Parts: sequence; structure tokens; C-alpha cells
Amino acid sequence: MATSIPRPGLPVRGSKSGKPIMALFDLLGRSWALGIIWQLSEGSLTFRQLQDLCEGVSPTVLNKRLKELKECALVKHDGSGYLLTDLGLELFELLAPFGGWSQKWSQAVLEKIEVKK
Repeated sequence: MATSIPRPGLPVRGSKSGKPIMALFDLLGRSWALGIIWQLSEGSLTFRQLQDLCEGVSPTVLNKRLKELKECALVKHDGSGYLLTDLGLELFELLAPFGGWSQKWSQAVLEKIEVKK
């Protein structure tokens, strides 16, 4: 069964109503979606560069994710590479603080594991 691209107003994973936030979470929860957005945050990348930075994601998955992100107005192709749209850049700005927070979280988890040993 083919998986459709999440769209606000239509049922998505976790929501029959298709509220916009649930459609966004469905899109961002797909494999490599956040990784692609994160990698494109610093500028345009070719398909191959993006694949290498995404730790060798398969070409099939990368193509599928790029198609979804383009159809959802977060990524575009300018003829020389893929880059975030203005909306994609705005989303990244909202997500960027998670990078620093994840470092604190990682430390807390590692300390908790150490205590249990």
C-alpha cells in the first residue's frame, strides 16, 4: 500500500481529523525527513552530497523524502542542488534549539546509565 504525503485536513498517522500539527508531525516523523532538513539548513546540496551527509541513506528513500518535502513546500531544487524554502528555513529555526537541548538530554541519560552500573 502506497503511503500518501501528509496533508492538513486529511487523516494522517495519529489523527483522523488531519489537524495541521498532526500532518506536520506525520511528515517530520518519516525516516530521514528531519535529517534532510537539518543538513539543508546550511545551504544547497546536491543529491549525492545529501546522501553522504545522511549517512548513506538509500537513494530510494532519499528520493521519496525529497519529493514529499518538496510537495509540502519545505524543500526546492534550484537546478544545481536542493535547498530549504523560506518556509523550510523558518521550520529549521524552530527546530534548531533542539540541537543544544539534545546535548543536555544526552548527558542526563548517560549519567543515569552510569549511576545504574
